[in-house]
This record gives sequence, C-alpha cells and structure tokens, in this order.
Amino acid sequence: MPFADTTRSDGTVEECLDELNDLLAGLQHYTPTVLAVALRVHLESLLQALLEGKVCTREEVRDFVKELERDALQYDEG
Repeated sequence: MPFADTTRSDGTVEECLDELNDLLAGLQHYTPTVLAVALRVHLESLLQALLEGKVCTREEVRDFVKELERDALQYDEG
C-alpha cells in the first residue's frame, strides 16, 4: 500500500480519522506536547512495520515524512 493508494474515495481514511478524533478527544487530559511525543512514537512504529512488511519502500516513507513536515510547518518545498 503505497501512501498514494490511501487517496481512494471509499471513505476508509475518513472513517479512520473520525475514530482517531474520537479517541484523541478522550485523551484531552494530556498536554499537546505529551500527545505529540506519544503519537510520534506510534507513527515511528507504524512506519517501521510498513517497511518490515514490505508494504512500502524507504523512499516512500521518506517522501511521506517530508510531506508531513511541509504540511505541519506550512511551507512550500522549493
């Protein structure tokens, strides 16, 4: 599953986001910093599992992380 495949219009990503939003709403007693660190640890594990399962390549993970950085910091890559 390359990351580009998640843009399908079957609603799966939207459904997952809804469930994650519900879960995160229950974690509001943690500071945003604690949540960010915890989510980073989980993201690292998920990306490593994708690599180990040969679901995507290192280059795809690298591109995904670069896009995440660009979106989070709201700057254009140039």
